[in-house]
Amino acid sequence: MSLKKFSLVIKQPIKDYQKKINVDSDKSISIRSFLIGSISEGVSSVKNVLESEDVFSTINCLRKLNVKILYIGNKNYKIYGKGLGSYKAKKNLKLYFGNSGTLARLILGIISTTPNLKIKVFGDKSLNKRNMKKLVDLMSKFGAEFFPKNKFFFPLRVSSTNYPIGISYKTDTSAQLKSAVILAGLNSYGNTEVFEKLRSRDHTENMLKKNKSVINISENNPRKIKVLGKNNLDKISINVPGDPSSAAFFTALTLLKKNSNLTIKNVGLNPTRIGFYSLLKKSGAKIKFSNRRTINHECVGDIIVKSSNLKPLNASKKYYLSATDEFPILFVISALIKGKSSFAGITDLKNKESDRIKEMQNILNQIGILSKFKNGKLIINGKKFIMDKFKMIKVPGLGDHRICMSAAILGLLTGIKIKIKNFETVKTSSPNFLNIVKLLGGKFEKKKL
Repeated sequence: MSLKKFSLVIKQPIKDYQKKINVDSDKSISIRSFLIGSISEGVSSVKNVLESEDVFSTINCLRKLNVKILYIGNKNYKIYGKGLGSYKAKKNLKLYFGNSGTLARLILGIISTTPNLKIKVFGDKSLNKRNMKKLVDLMSKFGAEFFPKNKFFFPLRVSSTNYPIGISYKTDTSAQLKSAVILAGLNSYGNTEVFEKLRSRDHTENMLKKNKSVINISENNPRKIKVLGKNNLDKISINVPGDPSSAAFFTALTLLKKNSNLTIKNVGLNPTRIGFYSLLKKSGAKIKFSNRRTINHECVGDIIVKSSNLKPLNASKKYYLSATDEFPILFVISALIKGKSSFAGITDLKNKESDRIKEMQNILNQIGILSKFKNGKLIINGKKFIMDKFKMIKVPGLGDHRICMSAAILGLLTGIKIKIKNFETVKTSSPNFLNIVKLLGGKFEKKKL
């Protein structure tokens, strides 16, 4: 589906507010629910699904692979799984991933070890620029083949293996690659072992935990995930919580807006996803988690946020895995705090939907915020007050939803006129972002491109 393109223009600061909101459902859990449901036995159900472009891309790909998915209404779906190895496709079927790196990596994990598949895969302009070498190398170890040889950018042709053999894998910083290996291992002969020294988001493992004959996890250091291949998966029933990454933008807005407070209801508080909040608390942020409970092996609760006087942020490299998606908005926060903030171990941000380090530097430079990136570390020299001599901030069309949302928050906080091209890309992850901005009292204009 092609989105109607538009620029977003913000000309004035938001007024203070006291509100309760719900943010968009978690994208990572929504996508994983459909993928795991599609290879389980029987009818799986998923409630409160994020109805965004990335999730619709997931549903469309699965339907092309002969998976029946039924929309029940009110963000609820049923997935008619036929078990491991059940995908079917005509030769040279084309699968379009849109903007979703999560979908691309995880579904290729499943496809690589599903027999008799020859598929052409590609994404939008942004996704096609992202290097997939690590994924290609890992899936090749299982026996899949990718063409053209030695090409690591979409479009690619993938030929699955009929005799996949489990592998041993030491993780890097990517939860998507970890998940791809786990999903590929499910339909492989023998066992697949994943060794994880630094813990990344674990939604895939949590969703598989009810299948004790399929996955075994040892919480030592390194953490060991053992996938026992060729064992059937039981159907799943998932209720998707709110996305902590979507909540981060409104948390940032509230912290830096005087005389404001916000309660964000029913948000996923998985320990591997809340580095953003932990880091801000260390710098004096008034953030509390309340009403915490566990649903489907996932922690869920409410986030209560109040205006705060923040100290500069100092993020060691340990924060990268638990705050990966939130760095662009963290850069905005640090720009508006007087003093020097630092972010270490963030080099992998250069291979996201855009080069998030360079693009955020370009945006902040337009309002006189100096920064320097060297040896994997970004230093931002923040100011408490941004002078109104800056007439306009211009954000080019990057196809990066996190950059767009971060820039919008910057405009709402400073009141400096900002024009953000191709803001429609936000619908890939947070279709209700602008509705929530409006609910909080923010003013904006949409201009067709």
